[in-house]
Amino acid sequence: MTSVVEVRFKGNRLEYFTWPAAEPLAPDDAVIVEVERGQDLGRVSALGESALKKCGRGCHGCTLQEAVETRATRRIVRRAAPGDVAVADQLREQEHDVRRTVRERVREHALPMKVTDAEWQWDRHKLTIYFTAEQRVDFRALVRDLAGLFRTRIELRQIGARDEARRLSGVGRCGREYCSASWLPELRPVNLSVAKDQHLSLNPAQISGPCGRLLCCLHYEHDFYVESRKRFPKEGKVLRTTGGAGPEKVLAVDIFRERVTLRNEEGATRVVPLAQLQEESGGRA
Repeated sequence: MTSVVEVRFKGNRLEYFTWPAAEPLAPDDAVIVEVERGQDLGRVSALGESALKKCGRGCHGCTLQEAVETRATRRIVRRAAPGDVAVADQLREQEHDVRRTVRERVREHALPMKVTDAEWQWDRHKLTIYFTAEQRVDFRALVRDLAGLFRTRIELRQIGARDEARRLSGVGRCGREYCSASWLPELRPVNLSVAKDQHLSLNPAQISGPCGRLLCCLHYEHDFYVESRKRFPKEGKVLRTTGGAGPEKVLAVDIFRERVTLRNEEGATRVVPLAQLQEESGGRA
């Protein structure tokens, strides 16, 4: 049966292919795959049910046959031979000089862009240049210049700050490799409302990652905070309870200790367990 295989390329780029042969593949196997304009070399990163789930994540889940017919329409041509891997390693070494040369040409063309990475296709039929920029860049003249220099098809691909961090990787403040570069399957946008819901500091310097954007991990516990707060009264709400002297305003809630801080009109405060507050308010808290 035709199976779906996840293949990883340089810069943590993942794509999905079919492997119709009976001989099984193993994780980290080097393979030659079909691409838009020729062939490329990558390494197997997921197989079987795991690869199928990750492939289907982009189309909200699908059967194996649907995955084969839609997202994974290209196939793995063959296992890579030692000579194929050696060619790929040589290209990786050459990419350092390519990136340096492209940056020089960008300065000559006075373009407002930052060249992040360069990636040769294994058969050298295409050279992809990744860059970041604050605005749209007219790089047509640069493409013609680079095509004449490298004698191949040039693709300039603009990426965001998160994608740049994913390609280059690194170590975060937690001491581990960036989530985006190691295991995070997709990069979701993060806004300040996520930090507000968790009562975190709104100082961007304290909740931003090395890429300069809000930390991806702010999403991990967000659903827990949202669901937990539904059981608590909102901060600022005025309650009338049997245990307080008159109306009391909710100052803060502690979802971990299940406590609510209240203040009455005289300025006196008290901390009440959530269960007790619900009894005192008749379930209206």
